[in-house]
Amino acid sequence: MSIHAAVNKGGAGGMLDGYLEALALVERLHRLLLDVIKDEFERVGIIEINAVQALLLFNIGDNEVTAGELKTRGYYQGSNVSYNLKKLVDMGYMHHQRCEIDRRSVRVRLTPRGREIRDLISALFARHADGLISKNVIDFNTLEDMSSTLRRMERYWTDQIRYIY
Repeated sequence: MSIHAAVNKGGAGGMLDGYLEALALVERLHRLLLDVIKDEFERVGIIEINAVQALLLFNIGDNEVTAGELKTRGYYQGSNVSYNLKKLVDMGYMHHQRCEIDRRSVRVRLTPRGREIRDLISALFARHADGLISKNVIDFNTLEDMSSTLRRMERYWTDQIRYIY
């Protein structure tokens, strides 16, 4: 049996169809997460910051990182990180300073205002976690299994980028 035939074995229930559905779900879930954050901001009257910027603040948390580390640590995946960092600094959510060792590099960390946004997102996610359990949407073990599977996919994709087969 060829690899292509094995991937498509079972017709609509085949591996390729399942993989494509999983990809679509990951993409939709990310967009939906951004909408959920936007909705929360509208609810509390925050209008000057967008969901992507809020996630960036949440993911940085109490860390101090360089702009380059944002991508390598997985805090930020977008192509316009410089734009969002500049906006966050200009609006007072982040502090930045040049590295003492490498003057080309800029280190960023949250200001008290940035920590307020981080805390707001953290509280939102805590409510979601409680709701998932209390409404029997998903249990802890299933969530752990799902996270483990997604980490394996992440490693596989990372290997593809690095040309390791």
